[in-house]
Amino acid sequence: MTEMRPLADSDAWARLIDELWDTNPMSRLLPLSPGEVTTAFQQLWQDALKNPSHAWNAYAEFVNQSSRMWTNAALKLWGVAPQAEPAAKPEPADRRFSAPDWQRNAAYDAVKQSYLLSATALLKSAAALEGLDAAEQRKLQFYLRQFVDAISPSNFLFTNPQVIHETIESGGQNLVNGTQHLLRDLQAGEIKMTDTQAFTPGRNLAVTPGQVVLRNQLIELIQYAPATDTVHSVPLLFMPPWINKFYILDMQPQNSLIKFLVDQGFSVFVISWKNPDESMEDTTFDDYLDLGPLAALDAIKEITGSPSVMPVGYCIGGTLLSMTLPYLAAMGDTSIKAATFLVALQDFTEVGDTAVFIDEPQVAFIEQKMLERGYLESRHMANMFNMLRANDLIWSNVVNNYLLGKDPPAFDLLYWNADGTRMARAAHSFYLRHTYLDNDLIKPNQVSLKGVPIDLGQIRQDVYAVGTEQDHIVPWRSAWRITQLASGESRFVVGGSGHIAGVINPPTKGRGYWTNPQKAASADEWMAGAAQHTGSWWSDWIEWLRPRSGERVAPPSMGSAAHPPVGPAPGRYVLER
Repeated sequence: MTEMRPLADSDAWARLIDELWDTNPMSRLLPLSPGEVTTAFQQLWQDALKNPSHAWNAYAEFVNQSSRMWTNAALKLWGVAPQAEPAAKPEPADRRFSAPDWQRNAAYDAVKQSYLLSATALLKSAAALEGLDAAEQRKLQFYLRQFVDAISPSNFLFTNPQVIHETIESGGQNLVNGTQHLLRDLQAGEIKMTDTQAFTPGRNLAVTPGQVVLRNQLIELIQYAPATDTVHSVPLLFMPPWINKFYILDMQPQNSLIKFLVDQGFSVFVISWKNPDESMEDTTFDDYLDLGPLAALDAIKEITGSPSVMPVGYCIGGTLLSMTLPYLAAMGDTSIKAATFLVALQDFTEVGDTAVFIDEPQVAFIEQKMLERGYLESRHMANMFNMLRANDLIWSNVVNNYLLGKDPPAFDLLYWNADGTRMARAAHSFYLRHTYLDNDLIKPNQVSLKGVPIDLGQIRQDVYAVGTEQDHIVPWRSAWRITQLASGESRFVVGGSGHIAGVINPPTKGRGYWTNPQKAASADEWMAGAAQHTGSWWSDWIEWLRPRSGERVAPPSMGSAAHPPVGPAPGRYVLER
């Protein structure tokens, strides 16, 4: 049914509202879409006119809950029932109302509960709206959630008790500092989320010793120095996403996955992707395969003398790996005995709220932007991912930087998150259309690379795959799908936390993980039979890797005559802005 979709005139109004917002300097800091929010409210209004009983029932429930809330607030204010059960509570992970005054002060408690009741009523009304397909319903819910997040009382001076206390105690200095921070961020065109002076790759990030042993137009291949007298004979190759810098895998020594593996006696190589500029706009996805994993595999086998390599694909690096393996199978190359996929998508049927940003009109818009520049600016992707976690990545920084007037903390993961990369036009368009739009990877032979049809069923290697419980980019149920698409033996693990923290999860952090060695017909069936463990999935992965990594041998040389070192890690490409 289509009658609930906005009319053409409404689309024009929504576009006009968004264009007006784009003229506001604050639009550079707050990636909002007031036009989409307006459209969402119009859909609710249309549904109320069409189904007045739904609207009346929702209103009656809201009034009932509000009456209870205001009664409790009055009793609490009079001291009659200071511990009355609240009518609305924030979610356990919601940190916006963690300051004590939100609970102890009757007035602020009432403001908080009133807001939560209104937000809940609005989102429930949207969930009950009829006449929308799944994609339209997701879009409606997403933009209404953006609206209710934006109007939270925690985001405003006079309704945030923590800000009022800071203003009184500092004599308003927090607002002076906040104005200076706002002007600084407006000039930079982005909210400063972390102390960008606190970190530098090669100084206190990405410091595991190594050498660049291959440099071409698209990658630097880094070989890490051994830390043990002997190493496993089969080397590891990390294929990180090309939309970010590789050093997420090699942050500080205490949370570096690469250092962890080197210390465990593995020979480790990693691809560091070049940050594309306009000269690379015609770089194709075939180039990413040819100059990326294929070139790296050839170099690693030549340097180490090992006929086998075990690749590890992270995020869209894992998507590329899932295409590389069938390509190698079609070419008769048997050098890959086992592979690991970290929060990687192959089946794009369910991609969470990311789907809100990727449909035919939006991909066409992205392609037009890329035609103008030759690449997609990194801020486009960063804004999209920030909107998926707006309270944590946008509004918490608005409060901290501009209302409390504080400098952002030094946080290595947020520094990496802000150190984005551009996307080459031709390759990125190919990727978006064959994955998010058309979901071609799960269709045998629908995608071809270098003239070779790709069939994921030809992945016959042993597979270790990781999803993460709270992943908002690659839902863990979608990460599980590789166990069904590939033909080899597989082990699937769900780690605690999200897309980044769930992967960069050293044993000292111990966010926990789930395993289930039994085959399952669905992801939910797998989870129903899974056992929860303390610690990190890194330890489980090591036990899976060792029997597939060959005997212990003397470490290989750093580079070779054919691939001599051309510079120390972390290399040149990772420093490009």
